[in-house]
Amino acid sequence: MRALASLLLTAILLPLAGCGYHTLGAATHLPPDVTTLAVPLFKTRTETYHTETVLTQAVIKEFAARTKLRVIPDGSADATLHGTILQETMAPLTYNTTTQQSSSYLVTMVIAVKLTERDGRVLFENNHYVFRQQYQSTADLPTFLDESPAAVERLSRDFARALVADVIEGL
Repeated sequence: MRALASLLLTAILLPLAGCGYHTLGAATHLPPDVTTLAVPLFKTRTETYHTETVLTQAVIKEFAARTKLRVIPDGSADATLHGTILQETMAPLTYNTTTQQSSSYLVTMVIAVKLTERDGRVLFENNHYVFRQQYQSTADLPTFLDESPAAVERLSRDFARALVADVIEGL
């Protein structure tokens, strides 16, 4: 009788003890009824030009590529992702003693995001994403090419990948 009770208890509890693995998208912050996602242009609290556009486009592209959501720039969607660039800095990283100039720089962005359902309920929020990207500087003025926009684009793609992973995987 005791063995039967033990076996029955094991049979009941065994399915409840999962291994922790799940399929992609199984652990998500998005309810199943969310099929459209609005991603309005990110706001910025910085003086830099065009960064909010690059960041927003990267996020839209990543959601469209990695989810089944229909992503729209704005409007009446099932959920809306609002983002704000809180800080963007470009700081010298290395110094060339021959030219007496900085030879590489580090772009750092601090970004806040909030994903809300149509009724205003917060599905996901992170107020402190920090991303960095390095770029080289050209000392030769006739061949000067500003590499900072390319660094911002790389940073935007890295941010978008991390954000979408956090939202769809519930990390």
